[in-house]
Amino acid sequence: MAEQLNDIGFSFDSPGVELFKAMRPELSEGFPSVGARGCFLSHLGVLRDACNRRFERILILEDDLNFVPDFRVRMGEVTAALERADWSIFYGGYVLKSPLKMDGDGIVGRVKPSDLVYSTHFVGFRGTAICDAVNFLEEVLSRAPGDPRGGPMHVDGAYNHFRRQFASRITLLAVSQLGYQRSSRTDIHALRWFDRVPGLRSVVSLLRRLRNKR
Repeated sequence: MAEQLNDIGFSFDSPGVELFKAMRPELSEGFPSVGARGCFLSHLGVLRDACNRRFERILILEDDLNFVPDFRVRMGEVTAALERADWSIFYGGYVLKSPLKMDGDGIVGRVKPSDLVYSTHFVGFRGTAICDAVNFLEEVLSRAPGDPRGGPMHVDGAYNHFRRQFASRITLLAVSQLGYQRSSRTDIHALRWFDRVPGLRSVVSLLRRLRNKR
């Protein structure tokens, strides 16, 4: 992430940039995995801190984020578009399982509350949506697995539930993405077979580094 920030003219010491030590709980406690619970708690921790400090805007960047090569050119356009728009949630990177009909100016697009947006490696919140998201995630955390209102789940799923519950909140996406997830061994899902085989792990790690340099 230090390299990624450096590529766009920032560093860990830049104003407005803060590191949050990710949480790694011992037990899954009803979540799909220990990693999924840790990711959920980390997002909640960041949002809770932003709510307590009364931040107006916050952008959460996960540590497996790569910025696209033309980020520095396009980010100015996206920032200007966001300044002109009314929005509560913004995805600079995302995974869509099906094509969406997005309303927008071609720089950012608006998605419906019912549209599913996956992945949380590059997500922003604005205004009262920050504290509303904290309250919602805390409610999810307090429920039993399988609760019809939404129990323990991956944080991207929780954000989709949040967007449906707060249907008046506007969600915008960068068109196209400003960042994508860097290839790395997962901490959230079950490890793939090649990440479990001794000796092969180092080869896979090298291949990932080569892929990420493209």
